[in-house]
Amino acid sequence: MNKPGIVAGLGQCSLDFLSFVDTFPAEDTKCEVSPWIIEGGGPVATALVTLSRLGVKTRFMGVTADDETGEKIRQGLIAEGVDISHMLTEKGGASQTACILINKKTAARTIFWSRSLKDECAVTPPFLEGAQILHLDGLMEESSINAARQANTLGIPVMLDAGSVRCRTDELLPLCAYVVCSERFSNVYATSHEETLRKLTALGVKFACVTLGAQGSLTDIGGHVYYHPADSIRAVDTTGAGDVFHGGCLYGILNHWPHEKIISFATAAAAMKCLKPGGRAGIPNLIAINRWLRGSVQ
Repeated sequence: MNKPGIVAGLGQCSLDFLSFVDTFPAEDTKCEVSPWIIEGGGPVATALVTLSRLGVKTRFMGVTADDETGEKIRQGLIAEGVDISHMLTEKGGASQTACILINKKTAARTIFWSRSLKDECAVTPPFLEGAQILHLDGLMEESSINAARQANTLGIPVMLDAGSVRCRTDELLPLCAYVVCSERFSNVYATSHEETLRKLTALGVKFACVTLGAQGSLTDIGGHVYYHPADSIRAVDTTGAGDVFHGGCLYGILNHWPHEKIISFATAAAAMKCLKPGGRAGIPNLIAINRWLRGSVQ
């Protein structure tokens, strides 16, 4: 891979508290859980951690409070080599947190989360300086749109992790060259996943993909729908799998790979993450992913 510029990311950052349960508890009952796992989370933040482990320089902009939670979020990103010099620290309030319960049998997770009191950032030119791609999750709608417009002006392509349809999604999508959306997003955005892909490409999106969890993904390639199955694994925890998939897609895009290769690489990275608990502990490095792919071919 040629030495790329920086991947800049703007979006959520969280401190996650994860634990395993035998089954999701009924209302008004008590449920003993396994010891809590505490680590950083957030779609864009975790995608950048994935890229950092793959050897790509990353820069993150998000908001934390000046509380203990915020310090743990920031230190977690620093430990992964993510540049946080453009992060905002607000006085007072509380940083974003999430409580995640994971089903021991299915590895499915249920997430309860609270956002930071302030969830907009003033995007300045230095944040995008030297960036090769801008990655967004769209939660901070005004900031995301402003950042995407600035990136477009500078000739920097934008990738959107479209997890949910939001109030200003229709305003943001035409500013994006790459869109990888969740099944939940697609179900609201169009009457079928195929229509979602058609609508996105009609807006000028060059790389449009719908992720379907354990069912794999659908990607538009030259007007045709390409299906890629999920890797066959016994998942431990699916938390962060989509975020890692986005990181894998970004890595392939940086390398100018064909769509099929990008999806295969991202699928492998996401599958490997699911073999360990937590959204970040199982994120593989490049050597591990390549070894996994060689094994799958054999």
